[in-house]
Amino acid sequence: MVQNTNTQTSIDDLPRIRWACRRGMLELDVILLPFVEKHYGDLTKQKQREFVSLLPEPDPDIYAWLMGHQKPPSHHESIIELIVKKHIDND
Repeated sequence: MVQNTNTQTSIDDLPRIRWACRRGMLELDVILLPFVEKHYGDLTKQKQREFVSLLPEPDPDIYAWLMGHQKPPSHHESIIELIVKKHIDND
């Protein structure tokens, strides 16, 4: 699980973002890491901010949102939908 610290990850700090995608759940690793590797650089700055803001959330919550078991909060809804779409498309 990503620790919520006082330091906020910059949207341009790709090594830190990659590290933050290494979660305590393998299920999240296989979704988030490929998304960052394949798509993060092509996202708008706003979408990058949305993605980075998702990372401090607890693993069980992110997993539930990605699997559709729970509705994500409105501020994460758009990026969750994009991650799911890219994962399903195997893009």
